[in-house]
Amino acid sequence: MRIDAHQHFWQLARADYGWLRPALGPIYRDFGPADLAPLLARHAIDRTILVQAAPTEAETRFLLGIAARTPFVAGVVGWADFDAPDIARRIELLASHDGLVGLRPMVQDIADDDWLAKPALAPAFAAMRAHGLVFDALLLPRHIPAALAILAREPELPVVIDHAAKPDLVTGDLADWRAGIAALAAHPNVVCKLSGLVTESAADWTIETLRPVVAHLLATFGPQRLIFGSDWPVLTLRAEYSHWIETAEALLEGCTDGEREAVFGGNAARVYLSRGGRK
Repeated sequence: MRIDAHQHFWQLARADYGWLRPALGPIYRDFGPADLAPLLARHAIDRTILVQAAPTEAETRFLLGIAARTPFVAGVVGWADFDAPDIARRIELLASHDGLVGLRPMVQDIADDDWLAKPALAPAFAAMRAHGLVFDALLLPRHIPAALAILAREPELPVVIDHAAKPDLVTGDLADWRAGIAALAAHPNVVCKLSGLVTESAADWTIETLRPVVAHLLATFGPQRLIFGSDWPVLTLRAEYSHWIETAEALLEGCTDGEREAVFGGNAARVYLSRGGRK
């Protein structure tokens, strides 16, 4: 089974996407299953993981509704207010819905770089463990120290690093990112998404722009802990769906057939769908 483990849908009229503005041009419109289905069919992608794009629980319920009526959506990574005093109950209610496989606070948009490491968030992580949910970590390199603090306290929590923690592929300054990725990969409960890299690059990116980053991910996480995702439709700010899939396949040419199958589906099935989702 081939899985795109990171894609989004949105409806502008819902009006809770603070980051989604007219200046983003081609993605400032509604996107739904009918837009993605032909692309999945063209590239033999069987299932997807639908990921939140707004920091509201209404967004999570909106996505769960889409998943319930969309056969190719295997699971939803939603959002919950980790700072809420009743967060354990909120997570319990969200987890009661068929299809929720994980939660993702939008760490990259939170002003406090150390927010993720706050001891006050412990009830949220405990509730995620109790309900078999994956923690999707939307990080920039500067957030990695806080993520490491969480990992030291939560060795059993399944963690997925979104977009390889967003290396700076415009300047090419990767030293801190390399060290941070190696530290994250030292934790066996952490896997990393091979996604979102082209939108961290300049408009004239090529496969050679991405090659050093993917080589480092393979050297640290290995193909058994990398998960393919498209980040569609955000992806289309820099590349078409087919271009990204072809690029990812080319970057993994040195892997065995079994290793490529793991990256393009098997690892996502193990991490997300063995814990819940819509089989």
